Amino acid sequence: MLKQRIITAIVLLAILLPALFYPSYMPFGCVMLVLIGAAAWEWGRLNGYGQGVSLFLGAETVVLCGLSWWLGLLEQPLVVMWTLASAAWVLGGAALLRVAVPGWPRIPRGLRLVGGLLALWVAWLAAVQARMIGINFLLSILVLVWVADVFAYFAGRAFGLKFTRNKLAPAISPGKSWEGVWGGMVGVVVLAFAWVWADKAAGATVASLYTRLAERGWWLLLLAALFLAAMSVVGDLVESLIKRSAGAKDSSRLLPGHGGVLDRVDALLPALPIAMMLAFL
Repeated sequence: MLKQRIITAIVLLAILLPALFYPSYMPFGCVMLVLIGAAAWEWGRLNGYGQGVSLFLGAETVVLCGLSWWLGLLEQPLVVMWTLASAAWVLGGAALLRVAVPGWPRIPRGLRLVGGLLALWVAWLAAVQARMIGINFLLSILVLVWVADVFAYFAGRAFGLKFTRNKLAPAISPGKSWEGVWGGMVGVVVLAFAWVWADKAAGATVASLYTRLAERGWWLLLLAALFLAAMSVVGDLVESLIKRSAGAKDSSRLLPGHGGVLDRVDALLPALPIAMMLAFL
């Protein structure tokens, strides 16, 4: 399993890094298009659709993203879209975590399907538009999610249930603790302030998300970092809830040793549009 994880990670990096650092944003947009299409296929499977319908949903999502690209939507200011998507994630995420696993099947399947595909479409728009702004800006969002995950893991292992009596969401993801969430938040706050310092020291030509927020006030940077860390946890928990309801351990086996695409991008789905909203609202 470890060998599989390493090989898959190397292959993914060999594809993603050249696309990310290419002078034009187009290769990155194309790679993201493939990933979002695969995630849409997984979404169909998790919602009980067969192979044919799920493949159609994946193709449909790719077409929707491609059409948005062709129509020039990526060049437009999409603050209203980021705000609506952020509100949907905050309110919808809270509602889903409240009803937990038993509540998911009670939501009409059509509504579940459309909501998930729209979340994937918005995440693709946010990721590609962030890359159009600059590599430093996009990386500051991506690394936030990774740091939150890593710090949460180690803090949970070291301090889980040492300061609280109850786990975070035992019916959804038994391994997560409140101490892990707090550790992830601490990691993100440290990252944010360190990145602002690095931007200034390096004379960055493209400001990171954190520098943009710090320019409007250090208090805003602190609150935004905590909020984004919290919402990355919500994205992770929502996907775990859906998988548990579907009786699936992973969203698919597309990435050997890592599960599926949704398993890797679940925390990014809310973080990307929320970060775009905070940066430009």
